[in-house]
Amino acid sequence: MQQEHERVWLKSYPADIPATLAIPAVTMADVLEATARRLGDRPAIYYFDTSWSWKELNEWADRFAALLAGIGVGPGDRVAVCTQNNPHFPLVCFGAWKRGAIVVPISPMLKAKEMQLLLADSGAAVLVMLDQLYQAEGRDAIQHTDVRAVFTCHESDFLEDPGVLPTSTSQPKTLDLETDLLQALSKVDPAAPSRAAVGPEDVAFLVYTSGTTGAPKGAMNLHRNLVFNANVYRTWMKLSENDIILAVAPLFHITGIVGHLCASAVSGAPMLLLHRFEPETYLTYIERYRPTMTVGSITAFIALLNAPSAKKRDIRSLVKCYSGGAPIAPPIVEEFERVMGPYIHNIYGLTESNSPVTMIPLGTRAPVDPSSGALSIGLPVSNCDARIVDLEDPARSVPFGEQGQLAIRGPMLFSGYWNRPDATREAFHDGWFLTGDVAVMDGAGYVYIVDRKKDLINVSGFKVWPRDVEDVLYQHPAVREAAVIGVPDAYRGETVKAFVALKPEYAGRVSPEEIVAFCKARMAAYKYPRAVEFMDEIPKTATGKFLRRSLRDRELRSQPSQP
Repeated sequence: MQQEHERVWLKSYPADIPATLAIPAVTMADVLEATARRLGDRPAIYYFDTSWSWKELNEWADRFAALLAGIGVGPGDRVAVCTQNNPHFPLVCFGAWKRGAIVVPISPMLKAKEMQLLLADSGAAVLVMLDQLYQAEGRDAIQHTDVRAVFTCHESDFLEDPGVLPTSTSQPKTLDLETDLLQALSKVDPAAPSRAAVGPEDVAFLVYTSGTTGAPKGAMNLHRNLVFNANVYRTWMKLSENDIILAVAPLFHITGIVGHLCASAVSGAPMLLLHRFEPETYLTYIERYRPTMTVGSITAFIALLNAPSAKKRDIRSLVKCYSGGAPIAPPIVEEFERVMGPYIHNIYGLTESNSPVTMIPLGTRAPVDPSSGALSIGLPVSNCDARIVDLEDPARSVPFGEQGQLAIRGPMLFSGYWNRPDATREAFHDGWFLTGDVAVMDGAGYVYIVDRKKDLINVSGFKVWPRDVEDVLYQHPAVREAAVIGVPDAYRGETVKAFVALKPEYAGRVSPEEIVAFCKARMAAYKYPRAVEFMDEIPKTATGKFLRRSLRDRELRSQPSQP
Protein backbone atom coordinates (compact mmCIF):
# COMPACT_ATOMS: atom_id res chain seq x y z
CA MET A 1 0.00 0.00 0.00
CA GLN A 2 1.09 3.59 -0.56
CA GLN A 3 2.33 5.26 2.59
CA GLU A 4 2.04 9.03 2.99
CA HIS A 5 5.46 9.33 4.55
CA GLU A 6 7.27 7.46 1.77
CA ARG A 7 7.40 10.29 -0.78
CA VAL A 8 9.10 7.86 -3.13
CA TRP A 9 9.21 10.51 -5.84
CA LEU A 10 12.01 12.35 -4.05
CA LYS A 11 14.38 9.57 -5.11
CA SER A 12 13.55 10.43 -8.74
CA TYR A 13 14.22 14.17 -8.40
CA PRO A 14 17.18 15.56 -10.38
CA ALA A 15 20.01 16.65 -8.11
CA ASP A 16 19.30 20.36 -8.64
CA ILE A 17 15.58 20.21 -7.67
CA PRO A 18 14.98 20.80 -3.93
CA ALA A 19 12.43 18.71 -2.07
CA THR A 20 11.05 21.84 -0.38
CA LEU A 21 10.83 25.52 -1.22
CA ALA A 22 10.32 28.36 1.24
CA ILE A 23 6.73 29.34 2.04
CA PRO A 24 6.30 32.89 0.71
CA ALA A 25 6.03 35.84 3.10
CA VAL A 26 5.28 38.33 0.29
CA THR A 27 2.44 39.15 -2.11
CA MET A 28 2.43 39.36 -5.89
CA ALA A 29 2.38 43.18 -5.57
CA ASP A 30 5.59 42.93 -3.53
CA VAL A 31 7.08 40.65 -6.17
CA LEU A 32 6.41 43.12 -9.01
CA GLU A 33 7.86 46.03 -7.07
CA ALA A 34 11.00 44.06 -6.18
CA THR A 35 11.50 42.91 -9.78
CA ALA A 36 10.97 46.46 -11.08
CA ARG A 37 13.66 47.72 -8.69
CA ARG A 38 16.02 44.92 -9.70
CA LEU A 39 15.53 44.93 -13.46
CA GLY A 40 14.28 48.48 -14.12
CA ASP A 41 14.52 49.13 -17.86
CA ARG A 42 14.83 45.48 -18.88
CA PRO A 43 11.80 44.20 -20.83
CA ALA A 44 8.81 42.83 -18.92
CA ILE A 45 6.30 42.50 -21.77
CA TYR A 46 6.57 42.13 -25.52
CA TYR A 47 3.27 42.82 -27.28
CA PHE A 48 3.63 42.25 -30.99
CA ASP A 49 6.17 44.98 -31.95
CA THR A 50 5.88 46.95 -28.70
CA SER A 51 7.59 46.37 -25.37
CA TRP A 52 7.27 47.55 -21.76
CA SER A 53 10.04 47.56 -19.19
CA TRP A 54 9.55 46.37 -15.62
CA LYS A 55 9.66 50.00 -14.53
CA GLU A 56 6.90 50.89 -17.01
CA LEU A 57 4.72 47.94 -15.97
CA ASN A 58 5.04 48.96 -12.34
CA GLU A 59 4.15 52.58 -13.22
CA TRP A 60 1.06 51.48 -15.19
CA ALA A 61 0.01 49.34 -12.22
CA ASP A 62 0.47 52.38 -9.94
CA ARG A 63 -1.83 54.38 -12.23
CA PHE A 64 -4.53 51.72 -12.09
CA ALA A 65 -4.20 51.47 -8.30
CA ALA A 66 -4.65 55.26 -8.11
CA LEU A 67 -7.66 55.00 -10.42
CA LEU A 68 -9.25 52.40 -8.14
CA ALA A 69 -8.48 54.48 -5.05
CA GLY A 70 -10.22 57.45 -6.67
CA ILE A 71 -13.48 55.51 -7.05
CA GLY A 72 -13.36 54.02 -3.57
CA VAL A 73 -12.13 50.50 -4.37
CA GLY A 74 -9.92 49.04 -1.67
CA PRO A 75 -8.88 45.89 0.19
CA GLY A 76 -11.16 42.92 -0.37
CA ASP A 77 -13.16 44.55 -3.18
CA ARG A 78 -13.40 42.57 -6.40
CA VAL A 79 -12.13 43.79 -9.77
CA ALA A 80 -13.19 41.73 -12.80
CA VAL A 81 -11.06 41.67 -15.95
CA CYS A 82 -12.16 40.25 -19.29
CA THR A 83 -9.49 40.54 -21.96
CA GLN A 84 -7.40 38.30 -24.15
CA ASN A 85 -3.60 38.10 -23.76
CA ASN A 86 -3.14 41.88 -23.81
CA PRO A 87 -1.01 44.17 -21.59
CA HIS A 88 -4.19 45.35 -19.87
CA PHE A 89 -4.40 42.07 -17.98
CA PRO A 90 -1.13 42.38 -16.00
CA LEU A 91 -1.77 46.11 -15.58
CA VAL A 92 -5.15 45.39 -13.95
CA CYS A 93 -3.88 42.52 -11.80
CA PHE A 94 -0.88 44.27 -10.33
CA GLY A 95 -2.77 47.54 -9.92
CA ALA A 96 -5.64 45.82 -8.12
CA TRP A 97 -3.21 43.95 -5.86
CA LYS A 98 -1.52 47.21 -4.89
CA ARG A 99 -4.96 48.28 -3.61
CA GLY A 100 -5.49 44.96 -1.82
CA ALA A 101 -8.35 44.11 -4.20
CA ILE A 102 -9.22 40.63 -5.47
CA VAL A 103 -8.99 40.01 -9.23
CA VAL A 104 -11.78 38.05 -10.94
CA PRO A 105 -10.64 36.85 -14.40
CA ILE A 106 -13.48 36.22 -16.86
CA SER A 107 -13.20 34.35 -20.15
CA PRO A 108 -14.01 36.50 -23.22
CA MET A 109 -15.71 33.44 -24.71
CA LEU A 110 -18.58 33.57 -22.23
CA LYS A 111 -21.98 34.96 -23.14
CA ALA A 112 -23.79 37.68 -21.20
CA LYS A 113 -25.74 35.33 -18.92
CA GLU A 114 -22.62 33.35 -18.06
CA MET A 115 -20.67 36.53 -17.33
CA GLN A 116 -23.52 37.87 -15.23
CA LEU A 117 -23.41 34.75 -13.07
CA LEU A 118 -19.73 35.31 -12.24
CA LEU A 119 -20.09 39.05 -11.72
CA ALA A 120 -23.07 38.59 -9.41
CA ASP A 121 -21.54 35.71 -7.47
CA SER A 122 -18.23 37.52 -6.94
CA GLY A 123 -19.85 40.87 -6.16
CA ALA A 124 -17.39 42.61 -8.48
CA ALA A 125 -17.42 46.41 -8.18
CA VAL A 126 -15.29 47.13 -11.27
CA LEU A 127 -15.17 45.55 -14.73
CA VAL A 128 -12.35 46.00 -17.25
CA MET A 129 -13.32 44.56 -20.62
CA LEU A 130 -12.42 44.64 -24.30
CA ASP A 131 -14.65 47.32 -25.77
CA GLN A 132 -16.27 45.30 -28.58
CA LEU A 133 -17.04 42.57 -26.09
CA TYR A 134 -18.57 45.10 -23.74
CA GLN A 135 -20.84 46.31 -26.53
CA ALA A 136 -21.84 42.74 -27.45
CA GLU A 137 -22.13 41.07 -24.03
CA GLY A 138 -20.93 43.27 -21.20
CA ARG A 139 -23.77 45.80 -21.15
CA ASP A 140 -26.25 43.02 -20.51
CA ALA A 141 -23.90 41.11 -18.20
CA ILE A 142 -23.60 43.92 -15.64
CA GLN A 143 -27.36 44.22 -15.18
CA HIS A 144 -28.50 43.24 -11.67
CA THR A 145 -24.90 43.04 -10.40
CA ASP A 146 -22.82 45.21 -8.07
CA VAL A 147 -20.63 46.56 -10.88
CA ARG A 148 -20.46 50.33 -10.49
CA ALA A 149 -17.56 51.22 -12.78
CA VAL A 150 -16.69 49.90 -16.24
CA PHE A 151 -13.46 50.57 -18.13
CA THR A 152 -13.06 49.42 -21.71
CA CYS A 153 -9.86 48.65 -23.58
CA HIS A 154 -8.80 47.59 -27.05
CA GLU A 155 -6.29 45.16 -28.46
CA SER A 156 -4.61 48.03 -30.37
CA ASP A 157 -3.93 49.99 -27.17
CA PHE A 158 -0.19 50.53 -26.59
CA LEU A 159 0.72 49.49 -30.15
CA GLU A 160 2.71 51.95 -32.23
CA ASP A 161 1.39 50.29 -35.39
CA PRO A 162 -2.06 48.69 -34.99
CA GLY A 163 -1.51 47.12 -38.40
CA VAL A 164 0.57 44.36 -36.80
CA LEU A 165 -2.62 42.84 -35.38
CA PRO A 166 -3.85 39.87 -37.40
CA THR A 167 -7.02 40.82 -39.24
CA SER A 168 -8.59 37.60 -37.96
CA THR A 169 -8.33 38.80 -34.35
CA SER A 170 -8.60 42.60 -34.55
CA GLN A 171 -11.89 44.46 -34.15
CA PRO A 172 -12.58 48.17 -34.78
CA LYS A 173 -12.19 50.32 -31.69
CA THR A 174 -15.35 51.85 -30.20
CA LEU A 175 -14.50 55.34 -28.98
CA ASP A 176 -16.35 55.91 -25.73
CA LEU A 177 -14.25 58.39 -23.76
CA GLU A 178 -16.40 57.91 -20.67
CA THR A 179 -15.27 54.32 -20.23
CA ASP A 180 -11.95 54.19 -22.11
CA LEU A 181 -9.30 52.81 -19.75
CA LEU A 182 -6.39 54.72 -21.25
CA GLN A 183 -8.31 57.98 -21.02
CA ALA A 184 -9.09 57.29 -17.37
CA LEU A 185 -5.49 56.35 -16.57
CA SER A 186 -4.15 59.50 -18.23
CA LYS A 187 -6.11 61.62 -15.75
CA VAL A 188 -4.76 60.08 -12.54
CA ASP A 189 -1.61 60.94 -10.65
CA PRO A 190 0.42 57.72 -10.43
CA ALA A 191 2.18 59.08 -7.36
CA ALA A 192 -1.09 59.58 -5.47
CA PRO A 193 -1.24 57.45 -2.28
CA SER A 194 -2.93 54.21 -3.27
CA ARG A 195 -0.84 51.34 -1.88
CA ALA A 196 -2.89 49.35 0.62
CA ALA A 197 -1.83 46.87 3.26
CA VAL A 198 -2.08 43.34 1.85
CA GLY A 199 -0.50 40.10 3.06
CA PRO A 200 0.36 36.63 1.74
CA GLU A 201 -2.77 35.13 3.36
CA ASP A 202 -5.09 37.51 1.49
CA VAL A 203 -7.05 36.39 -1.56
CA ALA A 204 -5.39 37.49 -4.80
CA PHE A 205 -7.59 35.81 -7.40
CA LEU A 206 -11.13 34.51 -7.45
CA VAL A 207 -10.79 32.04 -10.33
CA TYR A 208 -13.97 30.33 -11.43
CA THR A 209 -13.76 26.68 -12.39
CA SER A 210 -14.57 25.94 -16.01
CA GLY A 211 -18.01 24.57 -15.20
CA THR A 212 -17.42 21.32 -17.12
CA THR A 213 -18.92 19.45 -14.16
CA GLY A 214 -21.68 21.87 -13.20
CA ALA A 215 -22.11 25.49 -12.11
CA PRO A 216 -18.77 27.34 -11.87
CA LYS A 217 -17.34 27.84 -8.37
CA GLY A 218 -14.95 30.63 -7.41
CA ALA A 219 -11.65 29.27 -6.11
CA MET A 220 -10.06 31.62 -3.56
CA ASN A 221 -6.38 31.62 -4.51
CA LEU A 222 -4.13 33.37 -2.01
CA HIS A 223 -1.07 35.52 -2.70
CA ARG A 224 1.15 32.92 -1.06
CA ASN A 225 -0.35 30.20 -3.30
CA LEU A 226 0.54 32.21 -6.40
CA VAL A 227 4.03 33.17 -5.27
CA PHE A 228 4.79 29.61 -4.17
CA ASN A 229 3.80 27.93 -7.42
CA ALA A 230 5.41 30.71 -9.48
CA ASN A 231 8.60 29.73 -7.65
CA VAL A 232 7.92 26.10 -8.54
CA TYR A 233 7.90 27.15 -12.21
CA ARG A 234 11.06 29.21 -11.72
CA THR A 235 12.89 26.38 -9.95
CA TRP A 236 11.77 23.38 -12.01
CA MET A 237 12.08 25.19 -15.36
CA LYS A 238 15.23 27.10 -14.39
CA LEU A 239 13.71 30.45 -15.35
CA SER A 240 15.59 33.75 -15.16
CA GLU A 241 15.49 37.20 -16.75
CA ASN A 242 17.39 35.67 -19.68
CA ASP A 243 14.34 33.59 -20.67
CA ILE A 244 11.28 34.75 -22.60
CA ILE A 245 7.88 33.24 -21.74
CA LEU A 246 5.56 32.67 -24.70
CA ALA A 247 2.01 33.15 -23.41
CA VAL A 248 0.16 30.31 -25.11
CA ALA A 249 -2.30 29.72 -22.26
CA PRO A 250 -4.98 32.41 -21.82
CA LEU A 251 -4.11 34.79 -18.99
CA PHE A 252 -7.64 34.43 -17.63
CA HIS A 253 -6.95 30.72 -16.95
CA ILE A 254 -4.98 29.43 -13.97
CA THR A 255 -2.16 28.17 -16.22
CA GLY A 256 -1.74 31.60 -17.79
CA ILE A 257 -2.08 33.33 -14.44
CA VAL A 258 0.61 31.31 -12.66
CA GLY A 259 2.69 29.82 -15.49
CA HIS A 260 2.93 33.07 -17.44
CA LEU A 261 2.03 36.16 -15.39
CA CYS A 262 3.30 35.16 -11.92
CA ALA A 263 6.25 33.08 -13.14
CA SER A 264 7.34 36.06 -15.22
CA ALA A 265 7.25 38.44 -12.25
CA VAL A 266 9.07 36.02 -9.94
CA SER A 267 11.83 35.15 -12.41
CA GLY A 268 12.14 38.42 -14.33
CA ALA A 269 11.55 36.61 -17.65
CA PRO A 270 9.49 38.84 -19.97
CA MET A 271 6.18 37.61 -21.40
CA LEU A 272 5.41 37.60 -25.10
CA LEU A 273 1.71 38.45 -25.46
CA LEU A 274 -0.12 38.07 -28.79
CA HIS A 275 -3.77 38.89 -28.02
CA ARG A 276 -5.51 35.69 -29.13
CA PHE A 277 -4.09 32.33 -30.16
CA GLU A 278 -3.65 32.20 -33.93
CA PRO A 279 -1.12 29.57 -35.07
CA GLU A 280 0.55 31.40 -37.95
CA THR A 281 0.91 34.58 -35.90
CA TYR A 282 2.45 32.66 -33.03
CA LEU A 283 4.92 30.92 -35.34
CA THR A 284 5.97 34.28 -36.81
CA TYR A 285 6.66 35.85 -33.43
CA ILE A 286 8.36 32.74 -32.04
CA GLU A 287 10.88 33.07 -34.85
CA ARG A 288 11.24 36.81 -34.18
CA TYR A 289 11.64 36.83 -30.38
CA ARG A 290 13.01 33.31 -29.82
CA PRO A 291 11.06 32.56 -26.60
CA THR A 292 12.45 29.75 -24.48
CA MET A 293 9.51 28.64 -22.32
CA THR A 294 5.82 28.04 -22.76
CA VAL A 295 3.02 26.02 -21.23
CA GLY A 296 -0.30 25.42 -22.95
CA SER A 297 -2.97 22.91 -23.85
CA ILE A 298 -2.09 20.05 -26.16
CA THR A 299 -4.71 21.33 -28.62
CA ALA A 300 -2.63 24.51 -29.07
CA PHE A 301 0.43 22.43 -29.95
CA ILE A 302 -1.67 20.35 -32.35
CA ALA A 303 -2.79 23.60 -34.01
CA LEU A 304 0.84 24.75 -34.39
CA LEU A 305 1.79 21.36 -35.79
CA ASN A 306 -0.99 21.54 -38.38
CA ALA A 307 -0.43 25.17 -39.39
CA PRO A 308 0.23 25.48 -43.16
CA SER A 309 3.76 26.80 -42.67
CA ALA A 310 4.71 24.53 -39.73
CA LYS A 311 7.39 22.53 -41.53
CA LYS A 312 9.13 25.72 -42.69
CA ARG A 313 9.32 27.30 -39.21
CA ASP A 314 12.10 27.24 -36.65
CA ILE A 315 10.77 27.11 -33.09
CA ARG A 316 13.67 25.21 -31.56
CA SER A 317 14.22 28.04 -29.05
CA LEU A 318 11.32 26.56 -27.02
CA VAL A 319 13.52 24.23 -25.02
CA LYS A 320 11.26 24.60 -21.95
CA CYS A 321 8.06 23.44 -23.62
CA TYR A 322 5.24 22.12 -21.39
CA SER A 323 1.65 21.04 -21.85
CA GLY A 324 -1.12 20.41 -19.34
CA GLY A 325 -4.88 20.45 -19.02
CA ALA A 326 -5.52 17.07 -20.60
CA PRO A 327 -3.72 13.75 -21.06
CA ILE A 328 -1.37 13.76 -24.05
CA ALA A 329 -1.31 10.96 -26.59
CA PRO A 330 2.30 9.78 -27.14
CA PRO A 331 1.97 9.94 -30.97
CA ILE A 332 1.28 13.68 -30.74
CA VAL A 333 4.42 14.32 -28.68
CA GLU A 334 6.49 12.22 -31.06
CA GLU A 335 5.17 13.93 -34.19
CA PHE A 336 5.57 17.42 -32.70
CA GLU A 337 9.18 16.71 -31.80
CA ARG A 338 9.91 15.21 -35.22
CA VAL A 339 8.36 18.09 -37.18
CA MET A 340 8.85 21.11 -34.92
CA GLY A 341 11.87 20.21 -32.78
CA PRO A 342 10.87 20.82 -29.12
CA TYR A 343 9.98 17.95 -26.82
CA ILE A 344 6.69 18.59 -24.99
CA HIS A 345 7.11 17.93 -21.28
CA ASN A 346 3.97 16.99 -19.34
CA ILE A 347 2.68 19.09 -16.46
CA TYR A 348 -0.49 18.76 -14.37
CA GLY A 349 -2.43 21.09 -12.13
CA LEU A 350 -5.86 22.49 -11.35
CA THR A 351 -7.52 25.82 -10.66
CA GLU A 352 -7.66 24.80 -7.01
CA SER A 353 -3.93 24.00 -6.91
CA ASN A 354 -2.80 27.21 -8.60
CA SER A 355 -1.41 25.29 -11.54
CA PRO A 356 1.32 22.65 -11.11
CA VAL A 357 1.26 19.76 -8.67
CA THR A 358 3.18 17.33 -10.88
CA MET A 359 5.76 17.98 -13.57
CA ILE A 360 8.22 16.17 -15.80
CA PRO A 361 11.64 17.58 -14.82
CA LEU A 362 13.14 19.78 -17.50
CA GLY A 363 15.35 17.86 -19.90
CA THR A 364 13.94 14.44 -19.02
CA ARG A 365 11.41 12.42 -20.97
CA ALA A 366 8.12 11.19 -19.57
CA PRO A 367 8.04 7.48 -18.80
CA VAL A 368 5.21 5.46 -20.31
CA ASP A 369 2.82 3.36 -18.24
CA PRO A 370 3.29 -0.18 -19.62
CA SER A 371 -0.30 -1.21 -18.92
CA SER A 372 -2.07 1.72 -20.60
CA GLY A 373 0.54 3.36 -22.81
CA ALA A 374 -0.09 6.70 -21.07
CA LEU A 375 2.64 9.29 -20.74
CA SER A 376 3.38 10.26 -17.16
CA ILE A 377 2.24 13.69 -15.97
CA GLY A 378 5.37 13.83 -13.83
CA LEU A 379 6.56 13.75 -10.25
CA PRO A 380 4.84 15.64 -7.43
CA VAL A 381 6.55 19.05 -7.24
CA SER A 382 8.45 20.47 -4.27
CA ASN A 383 6.39 20.54 -1.04
CA CYS A 384 3.55 18.58 -2.67
CA ASP A 385 2.26 15.35 -1.17
CA ALA A 386 0.31 13.06 -3.47
CA ARG A 387 -1.33 9.66 -3.12
CA ILE A 388 -3.80 7.50 -5.01
CA VAL A 389 -6.94 6.70 -3.03
CA ASP A 390 -9.76 4.24 -3.56
CA LEU A 391 -12.44 5.55 -5.92
CA GLU A 392 -15.18 4.83 -3.41
CA ASP A 393 -13.30 5.23 -0.12
CA PRO A 394 -10.85 8.19 -0.11
CA ALA A 395 -9.59 7.14 3.34
CA ARG A 396 -7.92 4.12 1.78
CA SER A 397 -4.78 4.36 -0.35
CA VAL A 398 -4.32 1.84 -3.16
CA PRO A 399 -1.07 0.01 -3.99
CA PHE A 400 1.45 1.41 -6.46
CA GLY A 401 0.40 0.53 -10.00
CA GLU A 402 -3.34 0.39 -9.23
CA GLN A 403 -5.96 2.89 -10.38
CA GLY A 404 -7.62 5.28 -7.96
CA GLN A 405 -8.34 8.95 -7.45
CA LEU A 406 -5.41 11.37 -7.22
CA ALA A 407 -5.38 13.23 -3.89
CA ILE A 408 -2.97 16.07 -3.09
CA ARG A 409 -1.99 18.46 -0.32
CA GLY A 410 0.54 21.28 -0.03
CA PRO A 411 1.06 25.06 0.08
CA MET A 412 -0.20 25.50 -3.47
CA LEU A 413 -3.79 24.56 -2.57
CA PHE A 414 -6.52 27.22 -2.53
CA SER A 415 -8.31 28.22 0.67
CA GLY A 416 -11.80 27.16 -0.48
CA TYR A 417 -14.67 28.10 -2.77
CA TRP A 418 -16.16 31.59 -2.53
CA ASN A 419 -19.38 31.50 -0.48
CA ARG A 420 -19.49 27.69 -0.88
CA PRO A 421 -18.47 26.05 2.41
CA ASP A 422 -20.44 22.95 1.40
CA ALA A 423 -18.49 22.51 -1.84
CA THR A 424 -15.25 23.19 0.01
CA ARG A 425 -15.97 20.41 2.51
CA GLU A 426 -16.85 17.98 -0.29
CA ALA A 427 -13.60 18.73 -2.12
CA PHE A 428 -11.40 17.61 0.78
CA HIS A 429 -11.00 14.44 2.80
CA ASP A 430 -8.91 14.61 5.95
CA GLY A 431 -6.90 17.53 4.59
CA TRP A 432 -6.37 16.00 1.14
CA PHE A 433 -7.86 17.66 -1.94
CA LEU A 434 -9.67 15.13 -4.15
CA THR A 435 -8.91 16.00 -7.76
CA GLY A 436 -11.59 13.89 -9.46
CA ASP A 437 -8.90 12.48 -11.78
CA VAL A 438 -8.33 8.74 -11.97
CA ALA A 439 -4.61 8.04 -11.83
CA VAL A 440 -1.86 5.52 -11.21
CA MET A 441 1.44 6.08 -9.36
CA ASP A 442 4.38 3.82 -10.05
CA GLY A 443 7.04 2.78 -7.54
CA ALA A 444 9.33 5.65 -8.60
CA GLY A 445 6.65 8.23 -7.82
CA TYR A 446 5.66 9.05 -11.40
CA VAL A 447 1.93 9.75 -11.82
CA TYR A 448 -0.18 8.72 -14.82
CA ILE A 449 -3.66 10.13 -15.47
CA VAL A 450 -6.15 7.56 -16.67
CA ASP A 451 -9.09 9.91 -17.13
CA ARG A 452 -11.69 11.96 -15.30
CA LYS A 453 -13.73 9.87 -12.86
CA LYS A 454 -16.97 11.25 -14.30
CA ASP A 455 -16.01 10.24 -17.88
CA LEU A 456 -15.84 6.49 -17.22
CA ILE A 457 -17.79 4.48 -19.83
CA ASN A 458 -19.44 1.26 -18.66
CA VAL A 459 -19.74 -1.23 -21.52
CA SER A 460 -21.47 -4.42 -20.37
CA GLY A 461 -19.76 -4.05 -17.01
CA PHE A 462 -16.31 -3.38 -18.51
CA LYS A 463 -14.60 -0.07 -17.72
CA VAL A 464 -13.54 1.99 -20.73
CA TRP A 465 -11.54 5.18 -20.23
CA PRO A 466 -11.95 7.66 -23.12
CA ARG A 467 -8.23 8.44 -23.10
CA ASP A 468 -7.37 4.83 -23.95
CA VAL A 469 -9.50 5.00 -27.09
CA GLU A 470 -8.32 8.50 -28.00
CA ASP A 471 -4.68 7.41 -27.83
CA VAL A 472 -5.37 4.73 -30.44
CA LEU A 473 -7.31 7.16 -32.63
CA TYR A 474 -4.31 9.50 -32.69
CA GLN A 475 -2.23 6.70 -34.18
CA HIS A 476 -4.24 7.02 -37.40
CA PRO A 477 -2.44 9.46 -39.73
CA ALA A 478 -5.68 11.23 -40.70
CA VAL A 479 -6.76 12.17 -37.17
CA ARG A 480 -6.10 15.74 -36.07
CA GLU A 481 -8.34 15.80 -32.96
CA ALA A 482 -10.34 13.09 -31.22
CA ALA A 483 -12.74 12.92 -28.29
CA VAL A 484 -14.61 9.87 -27.01
CA ILE A 485 -17.80 9.56 -24.96
CA GLY A 486 -20.20 6.84 -23.85
CA VAL A 487 -23.64 6.79 -25.48
CA PRO A 488 -26.73 4.81 -24.42
CA ASP A 489 -26.97 1.29 -25.82
CA ALA A 490 -29.97 -1.00 -25.28
CA TYR A 491 -27.81 -4.13 -25.19
CA ARG A 492 -24.54 -3.02 -23.56
CA GLY A 493 -25.88 -0.21 -21.35
CA GLU A 494 -23.33 2.12 -22.93
CA THR A 495 -21.17 1.92 -26.00
CA VAL A 496 -18.25 3.97 -27.25
CA LYS A 497 -18.61 6.78 -29.77
CA ALA A 498 -15.73 8.82 -31.18
CA PHE A 499 -15.84 12.35 -32.56
CA VAL A 500 -12.97 13.04 -34.95
CA ALA A 501 -11.62 16.12 -36.71
CA LEU A 502 -9.52 15.14 -39.72
CA LYS A 503 -6.36 16.75 -40.99
CA PRO A 504 -7.31 18.92 -44.02
CA GLU A 505 -5.45 16.77 -46.53
CA TYR A 506 -7.50 13.70 -45.51
CA ALA A 507 -10.95 15.31 -45.82
CA GLY A 508 -13.14 13.16 -48.08
CA ARG A 509 -10.47 10.45 -48.30
CA VAL A 510 -11.23 8.62 -45.06
CA SER A 511 -14.54 7.15 -43.94
CA PRO A 512 -15.89 6.63 -40.41
CA GLU A 513 -15.94 2.91 -41.12
CA GLU A 514 -12.20 2.95 -41.83
CA ILE A 515 -11.55 4.63 -38.48
CA VAL A 516 -13.71 2.04 -36.69
CA ALA A 517 -11.83 -0.79 -38.42
CA PHE A 518 -8.49 0.78 -37.49
CA CYS A 519 -9.47 0.82 -33.80
CA LYS A 520 -11.06 -2.64 -33.91
CA ALA A 521 -7.76 -4.12 -35.06
CA ARG A 522 -5.93 -2.57 -32.13
CA MET A 523 -8.33 -2.76 -29.17
CA ALA A 524 -10.39 -5.18 -27.13
CA ALA A 525 -13.87 -5.81 -28.50
CA TYR A 526 -15.61 -3.88 -25.74
CA LYS A 527 -13.34 -0.83 -26.16
CA TYR A 528 -13.29 0.12 -29.81
CA PRO A 529 -15.79 2.78 -30.97
CA ARG A 530 -18.91 1.41 -32.61
CA ALA A 531 -19.58 4.81 -34.18
CA VAL A 532 -17.37 7.61 -35.48
CA GLU A 533 -18.66 11.06 -36.35
CA PHE A 534 -16.55 13.57 -38.24
CA MET A 535 -16.58 17.20 -37.10
CA ASP A 536 -14.75 20.29 -38.36
CA GLU A 537 -13.63 21.05 -34.80
CA ILE A 538 -14.07 19.26 -31.49
CA PRO A 539 -15.81 21.64 -29.03
CA LYS A 540 -13.38 22.99 -26.46
CA THR A 541 -13.25 25.17 -23.40
CA ALA A 542 -11.53 28.55 -23.67
CA THR A 543 -8.32 26.85 -22.54
CA GLY A 544 -8.37 24.07 -25.13
CA LYS A 545 -9.82 21.17 -23.15
CA PHE A 546 -12.22 19.01 -25.11
CA LEU A 547 -15.79 19.44 -23.87
CA ARG A 548 -16.99 15.88 -23.56
CA ARG A 549 -20.03 17.16 -21.68
CA SER A 550 -20.98 19.23 -24.74
CA LEU A 551 -20.66 16.14 -26.92
CA ARG A 552 -22.82 14.13 -24.53
CA ASP A 553 -25.48 16.87 -24.53
CA ARG A 554 -25.34 17.00 -28.31
CA GLU A 555 -25.81 13.24 -28.50
CA LEU A 556 -28.79 13.32 -26.16
CA ARG A 557 -30.47 16.02 -28.24
CA SER A 558 -30.03 13.90 -31.36
CA GLN A 559 -31.80 10.90 -29.81
CA PRO A 560 -35.44 10.41 -30.86
CA SER A 561 -37.89 11.40 -28.15
CA GLN A 562 -39.64 8.59 -26.33
CA PRO A 563 -43.43 8.29 -26.70
